[in-house]
Order: sequence, then structure tokens, then C-alpha cells
Amino acid sequence: MSPRYDTILLTGAAGRLGTELRRALAPLCRRLRLASRNGIADLAPNEESVAFDLADMEAVLAACEGVDAIVHYGGVPLERPWQDILDSNIRGSYHIYEGARKHGVKRVVYASSVHAIGYHKLEDHIDTNAPHRPDGLYGLSKCFVEDLGRLYWDKFGIETVALRIFSSFPEPADRRHLWSWLSFEDCNRLTVAALTAPRVGFTVSFGISDNAMKPVDNRLAGHLGYVPQDNTEAFRAAVEAKFPTPDPKAPAVLHLGGFFVEIGHPDDEPAK
Repeated sequence: MSPRYDTILLTGAAGRLGTELRRALAPLCRRLRLASRNGIADLAPNEESVAFDLADMEAVLAACEGVDAIVHYGGVPLERPWQDILDSNIRGSYHIYEGARKHGVKRVVYASSVHAIGYHKLEDHIDTNAPHRPDGLYGLSKCFVEDLGRLYWDKFGIETVALRIFSSFPEPADRRHLWSWLSFEDCNRLTVAALTAPRVGFTVSFGISDNAMKPVDNRLAGHLGYVPQDNTEAFRAAVEAKFPTPDPKAPAVLHLGGFFVEIGHPDDEPAK
């Protein structure tokens, strides 16, 4: 089967998830353009490396030239000072969408986050139509880019799939991960589904594996065809033995965003 795309741009290609995505995206395109801050040396035959800061608009626009689809996983990955969030996640993502608009890119797959809706409670059992409730500046930046993607679909016809990734690590690292975990393989499956679905318009999907506890409803993203194949049951006994039962009334337990809801403003001076 011939590749679906000629060229895919992957931002954040040196990160934890970007590194895993390289092998999943390679069969989908003739050329995989890997974007990172410092460049990547261990290139496969169909890969090429470009190095730039997302805050550099001209560099981002140049990287988008000749691209058919963008998988945007780049940016600050955690709660950070406002200036870092503004430059990398907000300005940087605007530059990505402008690169898509100016160079005729038809689809963007964006790594959003649970932290865009982190203040919803587990028992709310929300779907993807629930309003944004960010749990910090990082989550706020994810809300901005989701709305940016909706604007560029409505106004310019650029399709977007915003993947609200929960907790994607090699294996669950705490009790919260028993329900919020997204395996690396399921993350790859979800991203590939977002790239290969016939039509997506503007779609939001939760990024979560097939865990026993399901506090969110992903039916509105069913047209992507994503079918998670992993779950946390093989890890449950070890995790529950290692970590004590948490206080059920603790904010980090009540809310989808976990401990992010308890983090103060990152620009505040630390207490002495």
C-alpha cells in the first residue's frame, strides 16, 4: 500500500511521545520531517530533521512548506512560567496554524491535554462537548489552541483533531494512572486514526486507554475509528500495593486534572 501522505511534519519529535510516534508515522508518508529545538541525529531513511524554536515564526513557516499534514506535539509539556507558555505553546501553535494556512496544509493533529478540562470532576462523566475548565496556565494554552483549531476549520477549512492526552507513560506510575493511562501504543493508534479518518472537520478526542474506570465519554470522536487495545489491569496489584489509598475528598483525587489543580501560579515567588 502506498503512503497516504507525501510529507508529514512532526513537532516535538525529540520528546517522550514524539520519539514513539516516529515509528508509527513512518509508514504513512514518503518523508517524515522531524522538528525539534536541537535537531535529531539518528534518522531513518525517510526522515529529515529541522531545528527551530516554535516562537520563531519565520522558521516555523519554512518548516511547514511542502507539508501535507502536521502532527503538532511540540511545546512546553508541563506547568511553567507564563512567558514560557506564551512563547512556546500559544505563539508557537499560532505559527503552526499560520504555516498550515499559508502552505495549504489540510490537516493538523494537535496534542492537547486533559488539563484543558482539568477542573471537571470524575463523576461528571463529561464528553468532548463539555466546556473548557483549565487547571493552570498550561491547560489554558491547550484551550487556546483547541479554539485556534476550531477557528482555522471554520474560517479556512483546515481540519484539526485535538487529542486530549491524559497520562501517557511506559506504564502507570500511581493510582490516578490506573484510570488515566494512555499507553504509548494506544497513543500511536490514536494519532494514526486522527490522520487516516476520511473526514474529521474539527474533532476533539480523549486520549486514554481501555482502562476499567472510564470517567469520560469519547463517543463524539467515534468517527476517528480509534480502538484502544491496552489497559492497566496487569499493573493494578503492584500500583495499589505501592501507593496508599488516597483521601477521596482531596482536590487531586476529585478532579480530572489530578495534582495540577493544587499547583499555584508558577510566577509566584516560592515561599521562604
